[in-house]
This record gives sequence, structure tokens and C-alpha cells, in this order.
Amino acid sequence: MSLLASLTAALSDGSIEVVDLTAPLSEATPILQLPEPFANTRPFALREISRYDDRGPGWYWNDIETGEHVGTHFDAPVHWATGREGEDVSEVAPRRLVAPAVVLDFAAEAAADPDFLLEIDHVREWEKNHGPLPEGGWLLYRTGWDARSAESEAFLNADETGPHSPGISSECARWLAEETPILGLGVETVGTDAGAAHGFDPPFPCHSFFLGAGKYGLTQLQNLASLPARGAVLLASPLPIVGGSGSPARMLALVER
Repeated sequence: MSLLASLTAALSDGSIEVVDLTAPLSEATPILQLPEPFANTRPFALREISRYDDRGPGWYWNDIETGEHVGTHFDAPVHWATGREGEDVSEVAPRRLVAPAVVLDFAAEAAADPDFLLEIDHVREWEKNHGPLPEGGWLLYRTGWDARSAESEAFLNADETGPHSPGISSECARWLAEETPILGLGVETVGTDAGAAHGFDPPFPCHSFFLGAGKYGLTQLQNLASLPARGAVLLASPLPIVGGSGSPARMLALVER
């Protein structure tokens, strides 16, 4: 049996499960809120064209209005100043959109401290227990934050000092981006950086280091608890927007059961 025939057979009999890692996209989807004077993205919206009526009696369709970085989405290198000479989202090679993934689970730590930061020592300890980070694969960082995604206020978790959500320290972000073989980082939060990352050195280090290194980001993932620590295959499907800095994406994982 060919490899592809074996794959389709495994999908058919359930020995390989398809896990949807994508948050539903609607007008209620939480979006990043930048303070003045910075410009913000528009939330998602549907604009009805016709719905089985005199505007179009046999069909229903909509225009959509949204930003590139709304909901579950893909960050291309050109999204950040450090990657300004890099790929836009249409230029990402298809072979890089299907890759192995590992899950680093720090949900308990994030539950105890919403400002929890992943450090290099955390990753090295994980590698002792689960093996090395995957060559050309994804590091998916589970914090349990997806449980908050239905309610924007809880998801953004901001107070008078700013937003509070877990992330990665500046030192760890640089190390992961520049010294490990992964191709990108996936998180459950509104962006790849911690809520307090505007005050880090440099600000927003995951964006700065990963995109500057020609790597990628995935945000607002869900259902990472359904994936093993290693062994899943991730399928990313951003729209190939010419000149685009990113795109909403359907994120799927293949998991052997």
C-alpha cells in the first residue's frame, strides 16, 4: 500500500485523528488592543450580499471584513520590522505548512500566574523528558488560555497596568528563534508574546526574534490538550495574500490514536 493510501485508510478507520486547533471566527472573536497612538485592526464582520431573496434568489453569500491578525492566524516574517525583507504570507513554501509539532504544557504554571514566562531551563528540562525539539517543526506552547477565548475581557485579561497573559521570556525567545531547529511558535493567547511583552527588552521579543529569523508564528490555537507531547503533524492553511503580513488560518493536527 502506498504511503498516501495508508494515510487515507488511517484517517478513515480513525487510527489517525484530525484535531481542529482553530478558534471559531465571529464578531465576538477577541482581538489585540493597542494603546493610543497606535492603530488597531478591525474585528471580524460579515456583510450580507444576498440570502435567497431578490438580491440573489437561489444563493446566500457574504463579504467579510477582518484584519490579517484576527482570531487563529499565521504571522509571516514581513509582519515585523526585524523581518521586513522576509517572506510575505503568499511566499511561504507549501512544504513548510505541513510539519511535525511538539507540545510544551505549562497550563498549571499559567493558572497559578497569568504572567508566567517560559524560560530556557523549562525547555531543556522538557527535552530531557521528551527528546529534542523537532527539526523544521513547530513548538506549540500550551497554557490553558484557550479556555478563556469565548470571553474577550477574560482572554485579554487587562487591568490598569496592562494585559496579563503568559508568554516567553526575551532570553528564551531569542534562543528558540536563533539556536533551535524549529520553524515556528504556536500559542493559545492573542499574540505570540506575553501580555506584558511591550515592556520587555526588546519589546515583543517573540515577534522580533522569530520573524527576524525568517520563522513563523501561530496564535489563538485551541485544543492543544488533545495533542501528545510529541508525534503530531501540524497542517497550517493561511490564505496566500500577496503582500500580506499574515492571515487567518485553519489549523489542523494529525494524531495517531
